[in-house]
Amino acid sequence: MDRLVRIGHSPDPDDAFMFYALTAGKVRIPGVRIEHVLQDIETLNRRSREAELEVTAVSFATYILIADRYRMMDPGASMGKGYGPILVARRPIPLEDLEQRVVAIPGKHTTAALLLRLYVGDPALIEVAFDKIPQAVLEGQADLGLLIHEGQITHGTLGLTKVLDLGEAWQRDTSLPLPLGVNVIRRDLGEDLHRALSQALRDSIAWAHANVDEALEYAMRYGRGIDKETCRRFVLMYVNDFTLALGHEGRAAIERLFTMAHRKGLIPAVPPIDPI
Repeated sequence: MDRLVRIGHSPDPDDAFMFYALTAGKVRIPGVRIEHVLQDIETLNRRSREAELEVTAVSFATYILIADRYRMMDPGASMGKGYGPILVARRPIPLEDLEQRVVAIPGKHTTAALLLRLYVGDPALIEVAFDKIPQAVLEGQADLGLLIHEGQITHGTLGLTKVLDLGEAWQRDTSLPLPLGVNVIRRDLGEDLHRALSQALRDSIAWAHANVDEALEYAMRYGRGIDKETCRRFVLMYVNDFTLALGHEGRAAIERLFTMAHRKGLIPAVPPIDPI
């Protein structure tokens, strides 16, 4: 009987694009049956702390908490080069005032929330489902919203103003890609299965890049109403060279993020970085 491996990932266009070939059976792993578990990233972050799923997407900020039970996968990371989460408001707010305002965030253990603390400080926070954050700002529940996913490129159509681009700030300070999300694999699965699953994910990503229109057609199901060209733009922003393999630059970026957070007292230690 095939071994069941559950893979948790977000119901978002970039993840759908990345996993399409595995979902559609265009990439297979002999002896393994894949079950896809689609949940928002903060729910997956929480589930990972109980080591429920064999493979799951998590925020880099959550990896700190689970590194004893999960290992990073080399393929599948979400990294922005000069772009990333953004802070938006109904009208411009001076940067020096941001820490005194209320910010709607998509979850305390997202990398976006860690970056907020690195660059803004310790503002008052409310947690809101990521796709409801623009509405929370427009209705005045929060002064600022921390946007992830396609909200980064669609906020203007909602009448929101970009106040701070954390991806641009990171690029200015480090000249490195910004590590946001990573796929992790339970350490107890063993080296052979680690390698097989990582290769299958890399093959799925490569298949999508080689068959962009077909994979994009599937990804559009998770686009929350965005048009095809906006979906294409967003997907190709985050399913990039670093998604295929972290490489030296990707690993350096991860180490930089954890080191900065440790120096600021936001995390207790730099976790092991041993992707497969």
